[in-house]
Amino acid sequence: MHHYPIFLKLDGCRCLVVGGGEAAARRAGDLLDAGARVELITPEPGSSCEQLLENAGEALSHRAEVFTPGMEAGAALVVGATGEEATDRAVYQACRARGIPVNVAGRPTLSTYITPVLVDRSPLQLAISSGGAAPVLARQIASRLETLIPAAYGRLAGLAGRMRERVRAALPDKDWRLRFWEQVFDGAAAESVLAGREAEAEAELMRLLEEEQARPAPQGEVFLVGAGPGDPDLLTFRALRLMQRADVVLYDRLAAPALLDLVRKEAERIPVGKRRGRHTLPQERINERLVELAREGKRVLRLKGGDPFLFGRGGEEIEGLIEHDIPFQVVPGVSAAQGAASYAGIPLTHRDYAQSCRLLTGHRRAGHPQMKAHAPYRCDETLIIYMGLVNLEAVCEQLCECGLPPEHPAAVVAQATTPQQRVVLGNLRTLAQRVRDERVESPALVVVGPTVQLHPRLGWYRGEAEGRDAAASIDPCWTGGLHD
Repeated sequence: MHHYPIFLKLDGCRCLVVGGGEAAARRAGDLLDAGARVELITPEPGSSCEQLLENAGEALSHRAEVFTPGMEAGAALVVGATGEEATDRAVYQACRARGIPVNVAGRPTLSTYITPVLVDRSPLQLAISSGGAAPVLARQIASRLETLIPAAYGRLAGLAGRMRERVRAALPDKDWRLRFWEQVFDGAAAESVLAGREAEAEAELMRLLEEEQARPAPQGEVFLVGAGPGDPDLLTFRALRLMQRADVVLYDRLAAPALLDLVRKEAERIPVGKRRGRHTLPQERINERLVELAREGKRVLRLKGGDPFLFGRGGEEIEGLIEHDIPFQVVPGVSAAQGAASYAGIPLTHRDYAQSCRLLTGHRRAGHPQMKAHAPYRCDETLIIYMGLVNLEAVCEQLCECGLPPEHPAAVVAQATTPQQRVVLGNLRTLAQRVRDERVESPALVVVGPTVQLHPRLGWYRGEAEGRDAAASIDPCWTGGLHD
């Protein structure tokens, strides 16, 4: 985040706009709409500024002079819009010296703040900014939002503002109030406002408030959510909705930390991620913590990489919730196997190569791979091995001992679906050494089977590491062949 987003309260504050063209008129008009007292500094105002001066009344004054340092003294905010390099730079330097927020139109390098494109549904306002990098893109996004957000949303926000203190007094707990307002905005009261029936909406809001006061404090709930393999775009709509409603989140060591940015900003964040040989919290303590937090009335988000029921121990976690009668929801996610296979161009099944797929783990409770327990293996199937990176050499050796040839295609897909994705190709004889040479780190999946040889043809996604040298991760002795 290159700029800190903020809405300034400028009621009655003195603001300067330096310039006399259309840009100056637009900025002055916006400041007047925000309640500021605007001083326009320009020797010769253009037609747009002249018209504004005629209609704005006492809130807008004109100083027919060239800007000189010192004029900015006492201003709450300054806009430079002359289009002249020397003057705009002088405005910027003078304001910087006094610590006054300043924006020079079209010059991000001469600005301490960015003026966003606004979608105005007052008192509801949405501001869109590209940080000065792509203002046209920001305007296009604002135009799309204009069509999606009805004007009545402003009336809905106004109703909430009028009722806010009454709701605060009736429901002193902030989490309780949060749930109440979510119920209001998702229900009949909001629909009545959007239909133009504000009196009916207010009556419905009061009915809900009386009903809420009469019931005991809301019960907690647990959301067991699959975060997918890493790419935030692969989250489900339901996952995003629950991530925005959580009061507290317990999260694993995620492939993409950016996933946490999608959780409600006010939510408490508790890392419980597990790595081989090091657990932030033991699984038993995670199970207990979910129950404790839910009993406190909190909505608890358990965010797990991939899918919670696929080597994610989600079943163990909900057993404890059922035992203590805690309500819960389970949201499936795109599994690491699906994500890695799709982004690496290695199909899990293929009519000509693999007619079945098996998902295995290379890390058992005792800490040692036991691939022999799942034998026999077929040459026309795909094996996806979770948690197999640390014991990769033993995994490959055991697969060979179970009958797969040493030249059988194999790969490791690390940081799947993220910009850091890497695919290392080899076979059961060479893969472990290749992974050591490439210094591949988890999270990573091992893929074994004939479809691995399709990666050079079907591998459409290039992460940053692969993009620099896509051929670097292919075994020079790799003998995988393709059917024509």
